[in-house]
Amino acid sequence: MTEQPELKTIGLTPAIYCADQALFHVTRDVPLGDALAMASDFLFLAKALSKDAACARDTDYHAWAAHYLTSMSKALVDDAVKVLERGRGSGSGLAAAEAQG
Repeated sequence: MTEQPELKTIGLTPAIYCADQALFHVTRDVPLGDALAMASDFLFLAKALSKDAACARDTDYHAWAAHYLTSMSKALVDDAVKVLERGRGSGSGLAAAEAQG
């Protein structure tokens, strides 16, 4: 029986933009399980910060922190989806994504 290689991030997904230019990207070769666990942690914190921002006065910084955490979480999940979709198709989608990134 052949072993399946461990799925890892491809590092093509931007997280946060500054003046129409990606400021951060997901790092390549992070095990997918670790990346998704980190996204889950980010979303947990964003949820808590969002709740605080909704319930308390003068907590704009909570809302901005939640915004950045959800942006990073989305990038991690999107990168993981690209890896998982690569396994289903012929790989042409990955080649096109790498040509853009």
